[in-house]
Amino acid sequence: MTDSRFRSLNDALRERFGEKLYKLTLNGGCTCPNRDGTLGTRGCIFCSEGGSGEFASSPQLSVSEQIADGKRRLAGKRPVQKYIAYFQAYTNTYAPPERLRSMFMEAVSCPEIAVLSIATRPDCLGKDILSLLEELNQIKPVWIELGLQTIHEQTAAFIRRGYPLSVFDEAMDALAERNIETIVHTILGLPGETPDMMLKTIEYVNHTPAAGIKLQLLHILKNTDLAEFYAQTGFHILTLDEYVDLVIRCLEICRPDLVIHRLTGDGPKDLLIAPLWSQAKRQVLNTIHREMKLRNTWQGRLYIS
Repeated sequence: MTDSRFRSLNDALRERFGEKLYKLTLNGGCTCPNRDGTLGTRGCIFCSEGGSGEFASSPQLSVSEQIADGKRRLAGKRPVQKYIAYFQAYTNTYAPPERLRSMFMEAVSCPEIAVLSIATRPDCLGKDILSLLEELNQIKPVWIELGLQTIHEQTAAFIRRGYPLSVFDEAMDALAERNIETIVHTILGLPGETPDMMLKTIEYVNHTPAAGIKLQLLHILKNTDLAEFYAQTGFHILTLDEYVDLVIRCLEICRPDLVIHRLTGDGPKDLLIAPLWSQAKRQVLNTIHREMKLRNTWQGRLYIS
């Protein structure tokens, strides 16, 4: 199946590296200011105890051991030459710089690692951290993945994001000044947000220095405050048809050069409460592709610079 109707991550990687790269999801053992008491103790309202790192290796293993473990998991699927080292769980710049230096250098020192991808918060990028990232970026490409989720302050307060939009803007500018690529995470389907509100978030990302975007379907996971809110209110969860339509509308207004890193997402099956249709990820992606073809539409068709 071709991704030619939008600029997929796979297409962008093949253009840049000559092949598809596979992610090795790593756990650096970091915490988060939304959990250690600095901003809060329960994390964002949708965040599970794993801090979105349920698919990562154990933080008890060294980075090198986690890389080796990840490679073993992929070995039976297809031959892989290069990988992305993806530090996913919690906030991966929320630690002393020297600890981060040791952790990240161990990753980029592996010859088969082509990209260092770091998920973090825009309020955890002090000057010393930015200097470290700039240094690492001279060794191998560094991607910083920032959890924006929404531009709407009322929603941001509800989900306990913990920082104002201005902090996100400052972080994006600081990273751009250092030629560090950024990938912005957005969530579609947050309680109280209309499709037009979600599209406003995408339009906002268009006018930042972002190199890529993740469109994440809202998952309700067990043992989260969002699950409790859902049980109490039964707020509307996007249907498959609604989500497909929304994703296509997002793609139509996306900046044409923006790399699409994600169109849905994986919710751990043992934790997922809703929407259960999201478990059939391949079906979701096939439906998006098929509908784009039927509508004869593509990324950036309605983009306004």
